[in-house]
Amino acid sequence: MAVIDSAVIFVLSLLVGTVAILAGARVILDRDASAFNAALTALIGAAVWALTSYFVGWIPLLGVVVMLVVWVGVINWRYPGGWGTAAAIGIVAWVVAVAIVYAASMLGIVTPEALGIPGA
Repeated sequence: MAVIDSAVIFVLSLLVGTVAILAGARVILDRDASAFNAALTALIGAAVWALTSYFVGWIPLLGVVVMLVVWVGVINWRYPGGWGTAAAIGIVAWVVAVAIVYAASMLGIVTPEALGIPGA
């Protein structure tokens, strides 16, 4: 059962991340962004976040800052516009992800902790 739970959480997290990054890219870049690019960015970003978390996540404050900078770096690598644009896409993506998880938790579908959205 744990494997099924993990698979469901992975799929839901990837879906939420994809929708959130897609929304951020469309709002900030003011043009069509592909769902495939958003999904790939969400997947790479999650992997890099997890890897960075493993190495520096235990360091109070600095670990989280490094993880966030690396995650924004992935967005910067995948989308045009530089670090400022990438940070703005990340902020919009975070707000959208929190809203999606909040709505899903209000409907009793998931708990906010299940999808790993910081501060939700």
